[in-house]
Amino acid sequence: MEAAKKPSIDNSASCCVLTIAGSDSSAGAGVQADLKTFAALGAYGLTAITSVTAQNTLGVSDVEILSAHIVRAQIEAVTADFDVRAAKIGMLGSEENVSVVAAVLHEVRFPLVLDPVISSHSGAELLSPNAIEVLRSKLLPMTALLTPNIPEAAQLLDWSEAKVVSAREEAAKALCRLGCQAVLLTGGHAADDQVEDVFVSGDIVRTFVRSKIETNNLHGTGCTLSAAVAAFLADGADMRSAVERAGDYVHSAISAARGKRLGRGSGPLSHFF
Repeated sequence: MEAAKKPSIDNSASCCVLTIAGSDSSAGAGVQADLKTFAALGAYGLTAITSVTAQNTLGVSDVEILSAHIVRAQIEAVTADFDVRAAKIGMLGSEENVSVVAAVLHEVRFPLVLDPVISSHSGAELLSPNAIEVLRSKLLPMTALLTPNIPEAAQLLDWSEAKVVSAREEAAKALCRLGCQAVLLTGGHAADDQVEDVFVSGDIVRTFVRSKIETNNLHGTGCTLSAAVAAFLADGADMRSAVERAGDYVHSAISAARGKRLGRGSGPLSHFF
């Protein structure tokens, strides 16, 4: 845990990480959370914004999806100039954006961490069924690590959430069979006293168990986790180490936010603890 509290990325100018995600006006999730995470861990963050959301700690009130053209242009602009070492992909918002991200990143040599944002914490739909199918067929086969929570895993597999909870290792393995290299199935949505995250990569299966922190400040947890994994991968960590260190970082950021009051709903993590 102590190692996760101290950034291990010494040369932030050369450790560039790209986030391809939506903007959160409350700055708790999305691109804003990703940039905070990169900065806290010592990496230099680059962005390709896919959508603009009007939201606060109580929920999402409006969403405007950006065109696939401008999403492509942003990715091409930063990758042509910067030495991008990893990318985190979050909210894409449309079938067209899923397709263009898959197309433009098809031959990149850096790892892709995919947080499959399908709906918001408050339940708003952020990705259509057609776009989910394109994500399965085009983006998952390019993905180094998929980081779904239990509801997202259920939607990607066409399983019930109860089935995912009761068979987490099997669910993670089934997700791997969709084409991604590794899966981290997060367990924060389960009604357990502890949080169990299941990591599967080839024949490796590892369960990370951490205490569940009682707090209302959990907005952006999935975004922060996937961004942290990408930052550690960019710094040269192997996948298993990056996943474990990212989980420790998120756990500490949640703990540090406990008791704070920002907004009237689900507040953000404390990224710079």
